[in-house]
Amino acid sequence: MDKAADIPVGNVRVRSMHPKKFAMWLFIITVTMIFVSLSSAYIVKRAEGNWPLIEFPSLFNVTTVLIVLSSVTMQLAYIFAKKNNLFWLRLNLILSGLLASGFVIGQYLSWSQLVSQDVYFVGNPAGSFIYVFTGLHALHLIGGVVFLAIVLVNAFRYKVHSKSLAQIEMCLTYWHYLGGLWLYLYLFLILNN
Repeated sequence: MDKAADIPVGNVRVRSMHPKKFAMWLFIITVTMIFVSLSSAYIVKRAEGNWPLIEFPSLFNVTTVLIVLSSVTMQLAYIFAKKNNLFWLRLNLILSGLLASGFVIGQYLSWSQLVSQDVYFVGNPAGSFIYVFTGLHALHLIGGVVFLAIVLVNAFRYKVHSKSLAQIEMCLTYWHYLGGLWLYLYLFLILNN
C-alpha cells in the first residue's frame, strides 16, 4: 500500500496513511519539539545577559546553499521516479547525497571558524547553543543520508518507480523538512545573535 486509501469502517470510509509515513511524521514532530525547546531555551538564556556577539562562520552561507540545492535535486529525483526515468532518478539521488555530505563537512569546518574566534562548546552559552543547534541538525542530516542511501540502493534494484513511491516520498518529505529546519536555525541564530 503506497498511497493513502479509503478503508470502509461500517458505513463510513476512513482515510488511512501508510504506517511508515505515519511513524516518520511522528519522528518529525518529535524533532521539531526538540528544536523549539532549544530555541526557547536560547531566548531565555540570552535574556539573562552576558551574551557576546558572535560572528557566524562564513561557511554557514555555503552550507545553506548546499542544503537548498540538495532539496532541489531530491525533488527532481522524486519527479523522475514518478516518470520511471531511472537514470535521472539515480543521478539526482547521488547528487543529493553528495550535496548533503558537503553540508555536513561544511558544518564541521565551520566549527573550526568558531574555534578561531575563541568560541567553544564549553564556556559562554552563546557558543554552546551554536554547537548544539548545528551538531543536532548535522546528526539528523546524517540519518537522512543513510535513508537516502537505502532509497538509492532500492532504486538500483528497480524497487523505486512510479508504482512504488512510498520510500522516496518519505525520504523527500524528511529531506525538505531538514532543509527547512536548517533555514529556520540559520535565520533564528542570525536574528537572535
